[in-house]
Amino acid sequence: MDSQTDHPENLSREALEQRQIACLRGVLDEVSRSNPFWQNHFATAGLSADDLDAIDSVAGLSVIPLTQKSDLVADQQASPPYGTNLTYGRSGYSRLHQTSGTTTGHPMRWLDTPNSWQWFMDCWAQIFRMVGLTQDDRLAFPFSFGPFVGFWAAFEGANRLGNLCLAGGGMTSQQRLRLIEDNEATVICGTPTYLLRLAEIAAEQGVDLQRGSVRMLVVAGEPGGSIPAIRNRIEQAWGARMFDHWGMTEIGALATECVENPSGMHLLESECIAEIIDPATGVVAVPDESGSRHGELVLTNLGRLGSPLIRYRTGDLVETDPQTCSCGRALLRLRGGILGRADDMLTIRGNNVFPSSVEAVLREFDDIAEFCIEVRTVRSMQHMLIQIEPVAGLSDAQRESLSSDAGARVRDRLNFNPEVQLVEENSLPRFELKGRRFFRVDESSQGQ
Repeated sequence: MDSQTDHPENLSREALEQRQIACLRGVLDEVSRSNPFWQNHFATAGLSADDLDAIDSVAGLSVIPLTQKSDLVADQQASPPYGTNLTYGRSGYSRLHQTSGTTTGHPMRWLDTPNSWQWFMDCWAQIFRMVGLTQDDRLAFPFSFGPFVGFWAAFEGANRLGNLCLAGGGMTSQQRLRLIEDNEATVICGTPTYLLRLAEIAAEQGVDLQRGSVRMLVVAGEPGGSIPAIRNRIEQAWGARMFDHWGMTEIGALATECVENPSGMHLLESECIAEIIDPATGVVAVPDESGSRHGELVLTNLGRLGSPLIRYRTGDLVETDPQTCSCGRALLRLRGGILGRADDMLTIRGNNVFPSSVEAVLREFDDIAEFCIEVRTVRSMQHMLIQIEPVAGLSDAQRESLSSDAGARVRDRLNFNPEVQLVEENSLPRFELKGRRFFRVDESSQGQ
């Protein structure tokens, strides 16, 4: 990886905005001619060809209504199996990926043309440069490589850059650790949950990861990568620097942490247009006194012409950093990365709480091996039960102390008193991809 200044991620603010508008014009021209989903979307909003032609700035995008995941799901249900967000005929598409599921119980499928997939690779080339990947790095991917897009794009992106890439599909966790060790992998790409699981297994087997070859961990799929307690735990276990990355199956790989400034992520504005909105009103958020904006991230991707998204509500809550990053890039920076999901926010005893905030507290306890959070309605109020699985070998007194200390710290930090329940060792599930530790119990099921 070289240090040239003409890479897209290193453009000046003015050059970035010029690139964005030029690419946006190409997206709008292409989809207005041949993409049924966007043709219908524009027509429903009463937008004519002249209205679209008049969009010559980022602010001008506001005439186009927001889109969200439920729109895409409904479209695919009405026109199975891929929906109508297809700019070209089916023969023009060469890649299929799908989400793990939606609220309807059916996965959302996403097709890419060769050019759109190359755009995905170009996004990862920028990410790899920003995290400091070198030609000598060997990357291991402890990942199932099923239809979930996951790290498929990262694998192929690094491969096209000429790096040795080790696929970990079809292996046990023990075999994946051996793959990493035998091939002296220097970079691991995975979810925070699974990197913690691999560290747990390594400790059980007496493998000292801190003395191994791994120098860098690139994580995605969960908010944990930017949570200090989780980051510290993973970095200490592996003896390696961790970099958070963000993307979605339907929107692409569009954000990453840089080498110089941990615990925040830059958006690849060379490849997308970002807006921050008030999630309740949909109106663009106004900066506070410091110049920071708080709200839901809305994105328009600019290179995935086969099935693009325009003004797409990601559902992720962010806070922008108005200060110039020490890396010197003009890219928008998200302070603390992804802060939580708009649809995950709870109100407990009058306090707004995100599951990621509870996880951040629990990860400060080295004696907690795993946990599960359950929220149900009790007497018209939301009640949180936290199940805690202690690490092996604790005495009864240590277990009881862990339970009370964890509950007290949640209360002190988040201003509500959860119910904490200890469970037996190895009784909670372990995860290879995204960890599912948060559950809402439907009020209608109470008493059954």
